[in-house]
Amino acid sequence: MPSYLFWLFSTIMLIGGTAVIAFRNPVSSALSVVTCFVGLSGLFIGLSAFFVGVIQILVYTGAVMVLFLFIIMLLDLKDEQKRAKGLAPALAGFTLFIAFMVQLIGVLSRTPDKTAPPLDAATLTAAATAFPSGGKIAANLAEGRLPDVHLIGHTLFTQYNLPFQILGVLLLVATIGVVALSKRHAE
Repeated sequence: MPSYLFWLFSTIMLIGGTAVIAFRNPVSSALSVVTCFVGLSGLFIGLSAFFVGVIQILVYTGAVMVLFLFIIMLLDLKDEQKRAKGLAPALAGFTLFIAFMVQLIGVLSRTPDKTAPPLDAATLTAAATAFPSGGKIAANLAEGRLPDVHLIGHTLFTQYNLPFQILGVLLLVATIGVVALSKRHAE
């Protein structure tokens, strides 16, 4: 990825994230999250993770944010009232910022300086031994192709199956809750 595209998409994300906090209108904040998601998708595509970038747009920007906007508009949230500014919120915010920076520096200082292995045919062929022979993933890796969608699906449904199922149930419960709240509000 060219550095100017990295800086462009990073700037879009930072502006979107700052606007989420700065806007008082909930609808404007939700639309700023969409801007942030678009910048993140651009970064994913720049890193050659095309599937993740497209899913970022389709699922998060398309579906989840539409659901958030629907809930915000359904609940008819008004602009937040301005409160008197005190020293305590500013001090708490500054303390959280310092704690986050200390944690970030600690994690980055302990992270080994490793580079990703090259994705040449020999590396992919060697990685094919980790998957059952005769499968589609092993065959693609042995041929020197990276089946990223199949790898994501394999990892999701083998190593992370329980969290994936729990997430599905939580989304179902949230959807039922929104419908129940909207019906109660209408009556």
